[in-house]
Amino acid sequence: MTPSRSAPDQPVADDWSEVPRALRDGGPLPPVWAPLFEPLRHGRVDDLVVIGQIGQSLDGRIATIGGRLEYINGAAGLAHLHRLRAVVDAVVIGIGTALADDPLLTVRHVAGPHPARVVIDPRGRLPGGARLLADDGARRLVVTRSTTRARLPAGVERLGLPETDGRLHPAAILGALAAAGLRRVLIEGGADTLSGFLATGCLDRLHVVVAPIILGSGRPGCSLPAIGHADEALRPKVRTMALGDEVLFDCDLSGQRRPLGRARTALK
Repeated sequence: MTPSRSAPDQPVADDWSEVPRALRDGGPLPPVWAPLFEPLRHGRVDDLVVIGQIGQSLDGRIATIGGRLEYINGAAGLAHLHRLRAVVDAVVIGIGTALADDPLLTVRHVAGPHPARVVIDPRGRLPGGARLLADDGARRLVVTRSTTRARLPAGVERLGLPETDGRLHPAAILGALAAAGLRRVLIEGGADTLSGFLATGCLDRLHVVVAPIILGSGRPGCSLPAIGHADEALRPKVRTMALGDEVLFDCDLSGQRRPLGRARTALK
């Protein structure tokens, strides 16, 4: 595992504790955090806000060829991921990430509440002893095919969905989460899961944290359908921010986001 570097958090972490509560209660954000987190307050298309997150190397890799859990990003990049967890209603991963990494998906590196933890597990492969299923007071949900018989620990919610073209469609997953009261959602990984939400127009924003290392090979952060020419590429509006010696790219994808929830007629 690559050791975390001791880069300082930016902006000033002392102002952070007000942000999760302000986003939920509608209060003003501390000025230092407003440019980055104000866009997560309301959706521009409907009443959902869906954020994707990637931590990667300069050459776009999220892991070496072995694919094991590795911290590509340093301390500041990891803190940003935990800030995102602290402000969303739910954090979502795919079954591949759940099996490979057995993550906690809790908020530990910053102040803030734990989000609901969601695993996309079409065939019911998640073991009952997975750490993210631990009963710590946060909601735990598993999204499966409607025909899958999943044995889940007590208190874990199951969302059964029909398949579309042999898979659970990202829009259907978000619709089910919204119906469960989870409307600000972080798609954390892995690469295949994130790519599916991006390719189907189901992200409002994408946060890419780039670490100053070059791996040279390994798993890419996302893989989308091939295009014939560069002018067909996604070109989101982007804001950048330094996170210690890393760089955050805050990509606005709302212009290509498909409607998923109740349409917005005006922004508050």
